[in-house]
Amino acid sequence: MGGRLMQIGEVSERTGLSLRTIRHYEDVGVVAPSERSAGGFRLYTEAEVRRLALARRMRPLGFCLEDVRAVLDVLEQLPDGGGPLPETDEQVHEELVARLRSYGVEADARCDDLRRQLASAEDFARSLHGHLARLTEADEAGREAAR
Repeated sequence: MGGRLMQIGEVSERTGLSLRTIRHYEDVGVVAPSERSAGGFRLYTEAEVRRLALARRMRPLGFCLEDVRAVLDVLEQLPDGGGPLPETDEQVHEELVARLRSYGVEADARCDDLRRQLASAEDFARSLHGHLARLTEADEAGREAAR
C-alpha cells in the first residue's frame, strides 16, 4: 500500500473529530483504518482522512450516519475526474450521479434552512445588544444627572 499512514491522534487533529467519534465511525462502518500497527494502533491513509473530513462537514446539515455512508460510497464509486466509470455501464454511472445530485439538492435545502436560522439568531443577538446599549446610555445619563 502506498502513502503515509497516520495514527488516530493525527487524524483527529486534521479532521477536527474527537478520538471517540472516529472510533464510533469505525464501529458503524463510515470508515475503517487501513492497517493496525504491531502495537494494535489504528493507522489511516489520506483517503480515510478525506472520508472522515467529508463526514464531519455533513454533520452540521443533520445527515444521519446512513446518509453519510451512502454519500461516501457513491463518491468512492465515481471517478475523481468526472469521467466514465471503468468497467461499468453508463446506466450505473447515471444512477450514481443521480443519487449524488439528490444529496446535493438536500444539502442545499438544509443550508438554506440553516441560513434562515442564523439570520434569526443574529437578529436576536442584535436586539440584545440594542437593549444593552440603551441600558448603558440610561445608566450613564443617570450618573451624569446625579453629579
